[in-house]
Amino acid sequence: MGNFNLAPPQASENAVWHDAVFYTLTALTVAFTLLVGFLVIFFAIRYRQGSKVNRQRPVYEHLLLELTWTVIPLILGVIMFVVGAKLFVDLRTPPKDSMEIYVVGKQWMWQIQHPTNGVRENNTLHVPIGKPVKLIMISQDVTHAFYIPAFRVQYHVVPGRYTDVWFTPSKTGTYPIYCGMYCGTQHSEMTGQVVVMEQAEFAEWLDNGGNDVQPSDLITAGHDLFKKLNCGSCHGVNDTIQGPTLQGLYGKMRKFENGGSKVADDAYIRESIVRPYEHIVSGYGREMGAYDDRPEEDILRLTAYIKSLGTGNPTGKTIDENEPHKGSTPAPRSHENPIATGAISHELKAGKK
Repeated sequence: MGNFNLAPPQASENAVWHDAVFYTLTALTVAFTLLVGFLVIFFAIRYRQGSKVNRQRPVYEHLLLELTWTVIPLILGVIMFVVGAKLFVDLRTPPKDSMEIYVVGKQWMWQIQHPTNGVRENNTLHVPIGKPVKLIMISQDVTHAFYIPAFRVQYHVVPGRYTDVWFTPSKTGTYPIYCGMYCGTQHSEMTGQVVVMEQAEFAEWLDNGGNDVQPSDLITAGHDLFKKLNCGSCHGVNDTIQGPTLQGLYGKMRKFENGGSKVADDAYIRESIVRPYEHIVSGYGREMGAYDDRPEEDILRLTAYIKSLGTGNPTGKTIDENEPHKGSTPAPRSHENPIATGAISHELKAGKK
């Protein structure tokens, strides 16, 4: 019971008002339910058939009583309506100076991109404390709902159009992200985390391309980027339904769905990252999103790390499905819909928001 929390922590500025309205409505509902329930039970027992009570001269009108049970609930209802309406409008009106971040929902993961310098995250969202953040969201398959309980925000993420939600983090820390709309068999695994950082720390993290510390060599940089992009959720130590393993890949012959084959050399690895649909490994479909919007240096880092997994692995590191950020989920096989990732990439390249 020591770890049981009645409610998630209040980690955003609007969480206080949200909880105030919620708990006030709950208290009023419980109070009136108990009052009415008590009176119903009391009068049912007192005036039940056969009870010895005075039933002469019953009262049919009582002006003060009728005014009391009409005016008091009316005043309480109007107050709650005004406060609730104001809170709703505030939650749907992001400040003009909000920092915009793009979110793509897909079965069953969240893809997040910072438009400032193109930093990309999977199932993890880094944000600065005390600064309004506006999420511009779209789905590439079915309807999802981006839900951060600690911020008291949730909004549908639908295919074909952008929706948005905003918040201002008020406490540093790590808080869970959920999908609040049933979206398929692995809906419960569509989780992630939002990391609230001090503003200076966030600026440094953003300048470092999403790395907390600048890596010292190309393979280590590729390993860190591999983790940040959550590649290990699909490409683990062994082949899974989500994706083939990359362990010992370099120099091996790959067989494709179309019957062709190719040696996994530098060019093949690069093409598989940038345009994964050109050569789909036998037994798999179009699960992986294209990374053609990544800087070329990122592709070089990933290629160097993947090569190290098949050439003696000089870093001593192996792919671990459990190594990526907590809350990450594998991207299962599904039919790819290019609307989301492509839409965001084109928006960013065109300089639109």
